[in-house]
Amino acid sequence: MRRFPGRERFKQWLAHDVGIDLGTANTLVYMRGRGIVINEPSVVAVNHKTGQVVAVGVDAKAMLGRTPSHIHAIKPLVDGVISDFETTEEMISYLLGKATAGSSKLLGPRVVVGVPSGITNVEIRAVRDATKNAGAGEVYIVEEPMAAAIGMRLPVHEPIGSMVIDIGGGTTDIAVISLGGVVNSKNLRVAGDKFNADIISYIRNQFKILIGEKTAETIKTSIGSVLPNHAPLEAPVKGRDLVTGLPKEVILTDTDIREALAPSMETLIEATREVLETTPPEILSDVMQRGMYLAGGGALVRGLPELLEQELNIPVHVAADPLTAVARGAGIILENIHAYKDILIENEDELPPKK
Repeated sequence: MRRFPGRERFKQWLAHDVGIDLGTANTLVYMRGRGIVINEPSVVAVNHKTGQVVAVGVDAKAMLGRTPSHIHAIKPLVDGVISDFETTEEMISYLLGKATAGSSKLLGPRVVVGVPSGITNVEIRAVRDATKNAGAGEVYIVEEPMAAAIGMRLPVHEPIGSMVIDIGGGTTDIAVISLGGVVNSKNLRVAGDKFNADIISYIRNQFKILIGEKTAETIKTSIGSVLPNHAPLEAPVKGRDLVTGLPKEVILTDTDIREALAPSMETLIEATREVLETTPPEILSDVMQRGMYLAGGGALVRGLPELLEQELNIPVHVAADPLTAVARGAGIILENIHAYKDILIENEDELPPKK
């Protein structure tokens, strides 16, 4: 289709350009010209008596485990995909409204949304429909490992192999990228939420104490480690004694967390090894020379880069700001959307017809 000069500039004048990293744990919103304007938990609190949304993001996360029976704090995305369509739509609508508040445009925003690699066409359509129903004009979909690679300024369009491991809240995406496409990839349900579940299970089995997800998250970030530290780390943990039913406090160490996370780390390393084993030799040599790149919140787990390097004999680099790599990549795509057209799942025509 022939394009008229200045058409894209005209569109920018009519509509906002917005990038969304729609994550299981956190959702980030990038606005062209302003950078990342929102970084909030992917949680929505709903009043089931009235059907109204009570809170979204930070306010809703504060309600987790603390609500009366008629208010439920919901995570509408599970394992990186939409599990509650209407609630996801409400959350995106709230975030778009907050991001574009105070500035008027004639059209709904053009939105680039990051999704996990390997999700089905039905799941892609759900993301597109939820975003359009939330007020977006044009919606473009990009795989998160590709967006993370672009956010880290890797040469995705060149005939050079780049390996990205994006460890999010619900999923880990392992992808090898070259010439603007994913050459080889694997999607795991082993990520931040699974690490939290591992910690909860370990404390229940070893100490007979029940803790909540927020407590597990705090423990993971404060003393979590997958390799021994020079100085031991420890932290007090309070929970409910499963024997007496009364409150109880124990002291956890980084050794405990290492034991808790060991099975998940083994799964992650094995999956990465499988991707390497099935990657074409020429691209594999690029990866061995240039190393692999970590993005996502899981990249911040102490000792993980060193553990991967030790087990796989490949250099490991962590993104400058791993939590925002996908959102920054969406922002770069927005700057010149036609240069990245080949990597986007753009049109409904690309999907099979609805039955």
